[in-house]
Amino acid sequence: MQQYFKRTLAPIVFALIFSLTSSPLMAQIAPEKVDLEAISKIKTEGLERSQVMDTLSYLTDVIGPRLTGSPNLRNANEWTRNKFIEWGLQNSHLEAWGPFGRGWSLERVSVHLVEPYSAPLIAYPEAWTPGTNGTVTGEVVWMDVKTADDFEKYRGKLKGAIVLTSPLREVKAHFKPEGVRLSDEDLLKLANAESAGGGGRNYSDDAIKRMRETMELNRKKAEFFRTEAPAVLISASRAGDGGTVFVQGNGPRDKNAPQAMPSLSMAVEHYGRLVRMIQKGAKVRLEVNIATKFYDDDAMAYNTVAEIPGTDKKDEIVMLGAHMDSWHGGTGATDNGAGCAVAMEAVRIIKTLGLQPRRTIRVALWSGEEQGLLGSRAYVSEHFASRPAPPAGAQNDPVAMMRGPQGPLTLKPEHAKLSAYFNLDNGTGKVRGVYLQGNEAVRPIFRAWLAPFKEMGASTLTISNTGGTDHQAFDGVGLPGFQFIQDEVEYDTRTHHSNQDVFERIQADDMKQAAIIMASFIYQAAMRDEMFPRKPLPPGAQPPKAAEAPDSKPQADTRQAKSKQAKSQQ
Repeated sequence: MQQYFKRTLAPIVFALIFSLTSSPLMAQIAPEKVDLEAISKIKTEGLERSQVMDTLSYLTDVIGPRLTGSPNLRNANEWTRNKFIEWGLQNSHLEAWGPFGRGWSLERVSVHLVEPYSAPLIAYPEAWTPGTNGTVTGEVVWMDVKTADDFEKYRGKLKGAIVLTSPLREVKAHFKPEGVRLSDEDLLKLANAESAGGGGRNYSDDAIKRMRETMELNRKKAEFFRTEAPAVLISASRAGDGGTVFVQGNGPRDKNAPQAMPSLSMAVEHYGRLVRMIQKGAKVRLEVNIATKFYDDDAMAYNTVAEIPGTDKKDEIVMLGAHMDSWHGGTGATDNGAGCAVAMEAVRIIKTLGLQPRRTIRVALWSGEEQGLLGSRAYVSEHFASRPAPPAGAQNDPVAMMRGPQGPLTLKPEHAKLSAYFNLDNGTGKVRGVYLQGNEAVRPIFRAWLAPFKEMGASTLTISNTGGTDHQAFDGVGLPGFQFIQDEVEYDTRTHHSNQDVFERIQADDMKQAAIIMASFIYQAAMRDEMFPRKPLPPGAQPPKAAEAPDSKPQADTRQAKSKQAKSQQ
């Protein structure tokens, strides 16, 4: 048998092996290259000489909360641009987009119970609402409105009053920890997910109906308050307890629109105390002082952008990013100073190690994410692909808000030059893997890239997607855009848009791990022989015009020119 094999079968087998290894099919299934030497250097730099927590501390403790349009966010733009220059990145600049509208900042707030006894209360003003022009004292009225018919009970009774506008929320004891990590069962469920949808969160028809009903009721409330002229509006924090206040915005950014009333979000325990006193027939009075400031000198907003130039494939781009804007209750540490510090640390590591990427690595720190991914969507529209402007009133339609820009897609020359975009925006938790965004073709690539990080807890790939992060701006125009899977830690329970979104809630070891993995992914993407595989383009996508060409010149700060343009449009 052995002699027969040597004389007859061996030549056939060897010929078959040669034909397979030299065929295009074998080239397609060849193992993904992984530069283990570079990864080892990245791990050493990221663990032993990390600057990620120093970067985050300056961004959150020193610069503070970074509401889009505020002076603090402008300071963050300038500081991050200069930091990139200090680290040796090139083409570091601020790129304007908009107009966004007027800026706003909180200067001070004091809320005090003065009758039937004295006590300080925890509350924060909602963004883009005015101040009280000094201290106001008023009787507290609980306005329990569930339908439009309920308004009549309060007509003529609210002028000068301090109005509680939301229902009483039950608070229960916590028998489970607020901070959690993804369990093996959770990760297995993600890995076994079958949905290949790439559009983010899916809402049922009933959920959309409830959203529309809530928005319509809130619109009627606003109209009623403008007529009745209360002094201050107070709502209970939408979630959380133990003094945690979740606060966002409740006023227009258009200076010509009807302005909102001074409004506060209050800790649920303090709000409940006021409601129960009123229910018991007590006369309740508060003393409130809110000082806020609007900024109308520059209607534009800005993204910070910088690059590590590539070598033989420098006209092709790999991008990473996170959003730098935040809400104002805390200092925007987990949402999303963490992502910014990780992205900054990733490019610092690559630059410090002297690694020479083949493709250009471009880092972008977005603004306007909290208002609907505005900064990243504007950047994508400017550089890669654009859609028609949304119809008037789209911002008031929850369906339109969830779907993002719609209409025919027109590609730009740079669309063909972007290989992939990687995003981090789910808090301080360490990276556990990657959402494939419905792109099954990238699975073997990411599996190979994650292999060196299994001991760090990152090995999960899921075909499903997470919504609400800036990767969707890229995915929405047919570009490979990805968000990392992260441990939740205390994101939804304690820090997301709350006054507890501060540096102390950050996990330093998780930040180092995330920065190492992001640096590795970006470097590997920049070194691949081929561009990233893409999903099919959205139907009706139009190619770029023949006369167009990618702009390869370094970008200068676009702040001044676009600011003047925005003013001329107002």
